Amino acid sequence: MHLLFGSENHILKHMKVLAGKKIADTILDTIREKIVQGNTVPVFAAVLVGDDPASQIYVNLKEKAALFVGIEFRKILLPETTSQEEVLQEIYHLNDDASVSGILVQLPLPVHLETQIIIDAIDPKKDVDGFHPDNIQLLLDGKEILIPVFPRAIIELVKSAGVPLSGKRAVVIGNSDIFGQMMLVALSRVGVEGTFVRYDTIECKRAHILSADVVVSACGIPNLITGDMVKSGTIVINGGISKVGDKVVGDVDNVSMQDKDVFVSPVPGGVGPVTIACLLDNVYTASR
Repeated sequence: MHLLFGSENHILKHMKVLAGKKIADTILDTIREKIVQGNTVPVFAAVLVGDDPASQIYVNLKEKAALFVGIEFRKILLPETTSQEEVLQEIYHLNDDASVSGILVQLPLPVHLETQIIIDAIDPKKDVDGFHPDNIQLLLDGKEILIPVFPRAIIELVKSAGVPLSGKRAVVIGNSDIFGQMMLVALSRVGVEGTFVRYDTIECKRAHILSADVVVSACGIPNLITGDMVKSGTIVINGGISKVGDKVVGDVDNVSMQDKDVFVSPVPGGVGPVTIACLLDNVYTASR
């Protein structure tokens, strides 16, 4: 079946769209049912530093989804000029607050703040994004409790193609070795053997990418992956986003994919909504 998605209907003729909203709605409905049947209301605290418009939109989307499933949402808004120590003190306070189930610091942070130091300050048991080094290591060791939400969302989209995955081959393209490691582990758990390719070596790896059954790109480079780089039947996950003028675009050039028999996740409406749903699933897990 050929699915159509939003304003891109005019170009989606042959490729099959992996619509993230349907997947996200299923996850959110499950969380909502669990909370209704339970005796406690999870509390999700999101810290937003500055007034970046895109970050404000992302936090508002998380708030809307949290309220839908019955999670209490606390939004901590801090000025752009907030110091590193002040942000850390806010996180320490949330760590010590027994009523708070999960903590998120919305990225990117203002340039004067050290992102990794701030992420490291979050209690791993409340790190619902899964970015804390302890949670990343638990995933790599196969012992995770709070699954890093970005890799999980990508796997959910891969599975939604509805094709057998065992024995398939994947290429993961990115600019972070840690992300590459996490994705290869996540893919291996659904029977897919993967290889990580750094975005700056993509030209010399084109033949390798062309032979892959699954291609995951998370680089934030517009139209990096084109139709001539993938074979028919490939599952292509559009995990990177960037802005071109007023438009939000992905790593995948959908126009060049239109006549190919491939599965593609769109931007927007692909990985994004599934990531939010997985995030709230972690909030529920943390509350338990």
